[in-house]
Amino acid sequence: MNELIAVATITVLAVISPGPDFAMVTRNSYAFGSRIGLFSALGIACGVQVHVFYTMFGIAVLIVESPTLFMAMKIIGASYLIFLGYKSLTNTTKLTFGETSNIAPSPTAAFRMGFLTNALNPKTMLFVISTYTQVVQPDSTLSQNFAYGIFMSAAHWVWFSIVALFFAAPAMRKRILERQSIVDKGIGIALIALGASLVFTKITT
Repeated sequence: MNELIAVATITVLAVISPGPDFAMVTRNSYAFGSRIGLFSALGIACGVQVHVFYTMFGIAVLIVESPTLFMAMKIIGASYLIFLGYKSLTNTTKLTFGETSNIAPSPTAAFRMGFLTNALNPKTMLFVISTYTQVVQPDSTLSQNFAYGIFMSAAHWVWFSIVALFFAAPAMRKRILERQSIVDKGIGIALIALGASLVFTKITT
């Protein structure tokens, strides 16, 4: 029970802390509506499972013991976030409330964006590795470990679905789109800064 409470507490705190996934879901929701925002949230939840699977099957040990491999993963993840930030920062397409269907990404593209944002996020990797190595007991069963992973994904899905619905609410979307240029640039700068900061992330196990 103590282990379960610890995993739940760490997961909730990690999920609600602002990061690139929050920025990405926020922009997709106010720009394109709740449907695209919810698919992005689902992608984020599924992206967590990438880290859960390789942690459970021991590949995380290789990452921890190989600074070169870890640095390569950080650079790939950081580059993707910086790319998303650059696209938001330099966006010149003016969105009009209720008229975004022609330029909105498909649900598949929105899911892929969310999936890659978390699958390539070194901070999510560190969160999963740290949880399994510091909190979960070595004698925990495989089914327990899978259950923890499912809980992590479910927590991400619930939280970011709430974020998507909040920023996709008609009144909120209309208010943000009236200031789209400023908001897009703010989110773009935030994503670029987050991506750059990930390069300096260190593993502590």
